[in-house]
Amino acid sequence: MPSIGYLGPPGTFTQEALEANLSENFGTSVPYGTVPEVLLAVEAGEVKSGFVPIENSIEGSVNVTLDTLAFETQIYIEREIVHPIRHRLVAKPGVSEEEIKEIVSHPHATAQCRRFLTRNFPKVPLVAANSTAEAAKTVSGMDEPAAAVTTEIAASLYDLVVLERDIEDYPSNRTRFIVVGKERPPPTGADKTSMACFIRENRPGSLLEILTEFASRGINLTKIESRPTKKVLGEYYFFIDIDGHVEDEAVKDALGSLMGKLREIKLLGSYPAAPPLG
Repeated sequence: MPSIGYLGPPGTFTQEALEANLSENFGTSVPYGTVPEVLLAVEAGEVKSGFVPIENSIEGSVNVTLDTLAFETQIYIEREIVHPIRHRLVAKPGVSEEEIKEIVSHPHATAQCRRFLTRNFPKVPLVAANSTAEAAKTVSGMDEPAAAVTTEIAASLYDLVVLERDIEDYPSNRTRFIVVGKERPPPTGADKTSMACFIRENRPGSLLEILTEFASRGINLTKIESRPTKKVLGEYYFFIDIDGHVEDEAVKDALGSLMGKLREIKLLGSYPAAPPLG
């Protein structure tokens, strides 16, 4: 079975989503330290596919994923997965909540649990870690009583006890993950297309020109976001998601028209859209 790289280390929400949704599709899963490492490993052929987060319903886009796809790789989004995010407050066996002296986690995780932490641990300092999995590993090796905001899988991996479950501020917390590779999936009838659009110059009406091409053909935009081109201050590209597949006539026609108006359109993938979670 093919291999897949994912954003590690072991115990992250990415691994949790991978095992929950794709465990039957891949034989070997390989953790990498950063999103660019995962995507570049796919491009280099180290792994068949990659699995990384691209958007969270609370914190928004994962910018490093957008920019690496737009500037550093020539691979495609082949599929998307939407997975619920459930945070756990964990500690070493025997540590009670009243004893906790500090709480360790990735800043995104603590931000997603802000109300719980403020209400229950108003004077306990928050310590940043590179990932929720690293937070669990750190707490497992500490002598003083501490806790981590992390995943169920990380708690098990590092022999920690779950003190509180589902501590996220919003029960509807979801993260959108993408499977990337070198293939372009065929149309399914329920697809999404992602692209990076680079305008020729910053002038009035540039964005409207893009939007009009889609709106006039009845194509729904599900996401649009501006990101710096990393070349000139104030120069941006647009990351856009639309409903439909690049082989659909309306989408093909819109992109064909846009190519004459924009400096570049980089197609990042046409792939099956994830079904909505209840």
